[in-house]
Amino acid sequence: MDNKLITVFTPTYNRAYCLHQLYESLCRQSSHDFLWLIIDDGSTDNTKELVDFWIKEKKIEIQYFFKSNGGMHTAHNAAYELLETELNICIDSDDYMPDNAVEIILEFWMKNKSPRVGGILALDMARDGNIIGTKFPEDLEYFEGWGWKYIYMNGKRYRIKGDKKFIAVTKVLQQYPSIPVFEGEKFYGLYYKQHYIEREYRILLFNEPVCVVEYLPDGSSMNIFKQYMNNPKGFQHMRMHTIKIAPTFDIKFIQTVHYLNSCLIMKDYNFYKKGLNIGIITLALPFGLALYFYTKYMGNKLRRIS
Repeated sequence: MDNKLITVFTPTYNRAYCLHQLYESLCRQSSHDFLWLIIDDGSTDNTKELVDFWIKEKKIEIQYFFKSNGGMHTAHNAAYELLETELNICIDSDDYMPDNAVEIILEFWMKNKSPRVGGILALDMARDGNIIGTKFPEDLEYFEGWGWKYIYMNGKRYRIKGDKKFIAVTKVLQQYPSIPVFEGEKFYGLYYKQHYIEREYRILLFNEPVCVVEYLPDGSSMNIFKQYMNNPKGFQHMRMHTIKIAPTFDIKFIQTVHYLNSCLIMKDYNFYKKGLNIGIITLALPFGLALYFYTKYMGNKLRRIS
C-alpha cells in the first residue's frame, strides 16, 4: 500500500450481481488516493472470482479478505482491524460513490483536520440526485456531544433527517471496543463505535454528497422487522447502551420502547432489573407492548412473502 489517505471498505455477502457498480464508480474517481478493502462475509456466489479479475486489471488498489458468514457487524469488525489509512469510509455493496467523492473528502479533511476531530459526516443522495433527508445547518461547522440526528449546539436544537455517511479518523475508531457479537445472531447496529467517537471528539459537518444509495430488497434496511425477531439479544444490548448515554428524556424514552420490544421478543421479562430508569420503563411499557405486537405481525408477514 503506497501511503493512501483513505480506505473505502465494503462488507459484502452474495452481492456479485451489483458490486460492479461500486467498482466502476471507484475506477472513475478523480482522485485514486484510496484503497478499496472488500470484506467478503462468506459469499457463496462468484464474488471472489469477480474481485480477483478486478485486482488483475490494476485500475485501482484492492485488498480482499474472506471470512465465514457472521453478519455485517462482524464484517465491520474485521475491516476495523485491517485499516491502516488515516481515514476510512464504509460504502455498502449496493451503493456507489459520485465521481469526485474521494477528492472532495480529502480536500475537506486537509483543510479542517485537527487532533480534536474524530470524523466527518457527509451527505447521502439518491440515484436521481436528491439529497437523502436534510442538509446540515449552514451555521454549524461541527458538533460535539452525542447523536447527530439531535444536535444541541450554541443554545439551539437541530433535527437532522435522513441517512448520512460517516468518515472516521482511523486511529480514533480503533481505540474503541469492537461491535458486540452474540452467538446465533447476525445483526448489531453499526453505530456502536460512532457513539463513543461522538461523545469524545468533534464531528465535522460536510454538506456534500459522497455516496449514492439504493435500498435493495435483500438489504438490512428493508428487512428490519425480520432483524428484530431474529436478533433480539443484539438489539436489547444496543438499546441499553444507547439509553445509558442518551442526553435527553425523549431519546431515552424512544430507545426504552425499542428495548422493551427486544425483551418481549426474547421472553426476557426482567426488564426492570437491568439498571435502567424504572420510571421511564413504566411509561414506555404500553408503547413497547404495541411495538412488540406490530413487530411480530410484520415479521410473520415478511416470512410468508419470502
